[in-house]
Order: sequence, then structure tokens, then C-alpha cells
Amino acid sequence: MKHKWKLYLDTSVFGGAFDIREGFDRDSRRVIDAVLSGVAELLYSPALEEELVDAPERVQALFTAISDSAKTKIDLTEEISELSQAYLDAGIVGPQWLDDTLHVAAATVGRADAIVSWNFKHIVRLDKIKGYNAVNLKNGYGIITIISPKEVDFDE
Repeated sequence: MKHKWKLYLDTSVFGGAFDIREGFDRDSRRVIDAVLSGVAELLYSPALEEELVDAPERVQALFTAISDSAKTKIDLTEEISELSQAYLDAGIVGPQWLDDTLHVAAATVGRADAIVSWNFKHIVRLDKIKGYNAVNLKNGYGIITIISPKEVDFDE
């Protein structure tokens, strides 16, 4: 039996499903379809839910179309808040990007196989990835894989 991937999808993946630039829609939908078909499990946090409140209806509807059995909510605990703050203290991103650090911390604590994001400024960027992982290792967590939807490969 194939491994069922635990993927933390941030808001950009859901919005990307409707963005025809550079194949964002195709790659985002491929990842979301993997969740819908049971190949992958969606991990998400209240940070995603809060960001979706301001998203267009069709983006919200895409998230709500995923059955509860295909997704797992990672509650924002004190542990996640502390890890998020450690990322901020390390200067990986500024405090105005708190939601981005909450996504990474929730995925780390929730033991996601990967964070999937189109956020090339604060998440899917080599210096940021190295920074998040340095803080994770310093605080007793493992390495978190951070990739764009284009890089997700479900073949084993």
C-alpha cells in the first residue's frame, strides 16, 4: 500500500487553484485532488481558516468541499505559539508575517510530511527554509520539508 502523505497546505494553494499564471491552477488542483481522492491527508490550522475568511467565495468553497475525514485540524497550542515566536526571534521573517510562522510551526508540530505553498517570499525560499529548520533543530523538532505544489510528486 502506498504511503498516505500528510500535507500542510497554506492559503496560497487554495487561491492558486484559480490562478492561471504559470500553471498555478493546474499544480494546485493536482495537490488538492490528491486530498480529495485520499492519496494525501490535508493538515491545516486556524491560521488557514482565518486567512480564508477574506478569500473569494470560490476559494473558501474549495476548502469546504474537502470532507472532514480527509483533513485534520492542528489547533494552535502554546507549543505552536512558542515555536512561531522562536522563528520571529530568529529573524526569519518580521512580526507582520506571524501567520506564515504559524503555518510552519503548525506543520512542524503536526508532523506534516511537507508544507505546500506558493509563498516564495516568506516560506518556500531557501534562506527561510534553512532558518525554519535551524530553529526546529535547536528546539528539538525535526526537519520540515517545504515545497511548492509544482514539486509535489505522488509517485513512489
